[in-house]
This record gives sequence, C-alpha cells and structure tokens, in this order.
Amino acid sequence: MKTKTLILTIVGFTLWAVLSVANRFTPLPAQLLFAVRWISLALFVGYGVYARKLTTWILVAMALGAAIGHDWPHFAVNLRVVSAIFLRLIKTIIAPLLFGSLVSGIAGHSDLKKVGRMGIKAILYFEIVTTLALFIGLAAINISKAGVGAKVPAPSGETITAQKVSGTDTILHIFPENIAKSVAEGQVLQVVVFSILFGIALAMVREDKRRPLLTLAESLTETMFKFTNIVMLFAPIGVGAAIAYTVGSTGMGILLNLAKLLATLYVALIVFVFGVLLPIALIVRVPLRRFIAAVAEPVSIAFGTSSSEAALPRAMEAMEAIGVPRQVVAFVMPTGYSFNLDGSTLYLSLASIFVAQAAGIHLSLGQQLLLMLTLMLTSKGVAGVSRAALVILLGTAGSFGLPTEPIFILLGIDQLMDMARTAVNVLGNCLATVVVAKWEGDFG
Repeated sequence: MKTKTLILTIVGFTLWAVLSVANRFTPLPAQLLFAVRWISLALFVGYGVYARKLTTWILVAMALGAAIGHDWPHFAVNLRVVSAIFLRLIKTIIAPLLFGSLVSGIAGHSDLKKVGRMGIKAILYFEIVTTLALFIGLAAINISKAGVGAKVPAPSGETITAQKVSGTDTILHIFPENIAKSVAEGQVLQVVVFSILFGIALAMVREDKRRPLLTLAESLTETMFKFTNIVMLFAPIGVGAAIAYTVGSTGMGILLNLAKLLATLYVALIVFVFGVLLPIALIVRVPLRRFIAAVAEPVSIAFGTSSSEAALPRAMEAMEAIGVPRQVVAFVMPTGYSFNLDGSTLYLSLASIFVAQAAGIHLSLGQQLLLMLTLMLTSKGVAGVSRAALVILLGTAGSFGLPTEPIFILLGIDQLMDMARTAVNVLGNCLATVVVAKWEGDFG
C-alpha cells in the first residue's frame, strides 16, 4: 500500500506540474489546478502515514507549507510565530550541547597531542574546501553575469544595518569576553573557543579532580541529545510553518526578476556538491548509501528552516550512528560550523560580485581575489542564524566601498537562497566529520 500511495502521489504531482505549465499558454480553471494540487498533497500525507519517518514528514510539511503559502498567503504569514517557536527551542540546545560535547571530547582524550593533530587536519581540510567553494561561486557569477543590467528597487519595509568589518574586529570577535554574553547572543565561534580551552584545561587536571566535571559534561551531552529528540517531534510543524510564511510573504513572482541569480546559486551549489564533495567522499571511501541515509534528515531540516543550528544536534547524532566516534564528532562538527561553511562561503562570493555588477562597478581579478580573502575570514561563524550571511555581505561590501543598496534586491529571495546554502553547509560538515574520522583511523 505504501508503494501504491507513493506512485499515486508522483502521478498527482506530475499531472499538476503539466497542468501548471499548460496554464501559462491556455488558461485553465483555477478550481481544477487547486483540486489537483490538494488531491496530490492528500496522497502525499497518506504516504507519510505509511512511511512513519521524520524525514518523510518534514518533506510532507514543506509541500503543505508551500501550498498554504500559495493559496492562502494572508493566513500563511501569521504562521511565522510557529516556526519561530521551533527555532527558539532548537537554539536553546546549541550552547549546552557544544560545551558538553567539546569538553567531553577533548578532556576525555588521554592524548592531547591527538586532539591537536586532529584539529590541524580538520582546519586544513576546512580551508581547502571553503576556498574551492569561493572560487566556484566566483566563476559562476562571472559566467552568468546575473547582476548585469539589474534594476535595483528602493528598499522598503525590512532594513539591515551594515557595519564595516576590519581585520582587528574579525580577530577579536573570535574570542569571548563573557561566556554568558556569548551564549545569550548566539556567538557560536566564541562558545567553541571557550569550550576548547576549558576542555584542554580540564584535561590537564589530575584524574580525581577531572572526573566529576567530565562526567557532568558527558551527562549534559546525553541529556541534550534526548532534549533534541523531543524538540524534533515538532520539526514537521515548524518547518512547514517556515515554508508557508516564506511563500506567503514573498510569493513566487519575485523569481521572475531574480531567476538568473537564483539559478546561478543552485547550479553552483550542485557543481560544488558533485564536483568537490562527491570526489572527496569517493577518494576517502565513505560508505555513500549509509552516509546519504544519515544526512537526509539534518539536511532536510536545514533546508526547511534556513538555520544550520536547527540541524546541528541531529547531524551530530546521525554521524555517531554511522560509526564516527563521539570524540571526533564533538570536535569536528562544532568547529566545522565556524570554519567549514561551504554553502554560505560560495553564496558570499557569488553575491558580492552580483552587488558590483548590479551597481555597474567593474572589479579587477586582483580586487575580486582580495574580496574572496576577506570573505574567507569574515564568514567564519555565520552558520548559526538565518540571514547572518546577508549581514556579513553588507559589512564586507561597506569595507570595499561597494554600495549597499543593491544588496536589498536580494532580500526578496534570500530565504530561497538561504535554504540551499544552509543545506550544503550541513552536508559539508557531516562529510568533514567522516573524512577526519577516516584520516584518524577511527571510523566504523
């Protein structure tokens, strides 16, 4: 019955897609399209009932959310509060989970040299992969020239404050001045730095003094994973509401004006996944079927919520489930969320050149490379919050004297772009965790 329901669902959505395309050439009754769309969704819900998997229900919720946003936009925009509740619950997990997992992962090692060696390998991998992402984004936007001839509208409604980012500020921002403040403001990179230093300090304490705190950190990590399981039961509702709000507030018409830019990003991300991540997985001999099955859920959550933080707890749990030791997961995954933002890095390189093109400013190759180097530094730690990359883009544009007005043209589709780049962030970090475990000979 499950297979039959899936087949009927695919047939229904195919029929709806064909009718939607035909409607562009020959107007069809709106009631017909509405009926076919919702019958297909009802079949999809039925498949979800039979499948009984969280990932399936998240996909069902995303489809329902898109349909609600399209058919009842005024109602859909009021669902923002539901998605906000889900994101708030997720964000309460991040700081204690990072602290507990990093401290137990580092202090639980009997050999601190191994931690240092693993850190060097991880950082080296992160920088190589994110550099490739930067250049793929740079090449994509120079080929498509999506910003050339863009009509930049005057910003209305939502505004974002641009701040110039100096090298000194970037370095200082890595280190916490008050850990409570860092936790309250969601400064992931600062929490990571504090947790690493705390873990190293705890590892240097003699056994009888170390054991109670180590046990506390391990218990905290386990508790936060259980907390995650409870919150994840709410994931389909939260993700569906987020999609409904996005479609209801921005609509699909904006894609007509910015389709070239959106397509450029998606094509560039696909090239990155299959041209960089897949070859790495094959070279390192990652078990692809198990890996894909493990990352499906966290990537879906990231795509729906546009927040890497929302997927972090489940991603860590999934990597442990396929054979990556907790010590490796606890060290590499949180560190990767600050240094290995493949999707966001690619987006920033693409979007920054788009801004220059839209403003009619020609940047030489040298200027573009300097801009890429700046983005490599300023993009660290932006994975946590939706639209954080847009703020980084505004700050970097200000530093290079680029006008900030063209950036507001991205606001209309930023959510659609954010979903894709965040999903790639999570996928890249999951792969990095397996790669480092393989290098350490600890996988399996």
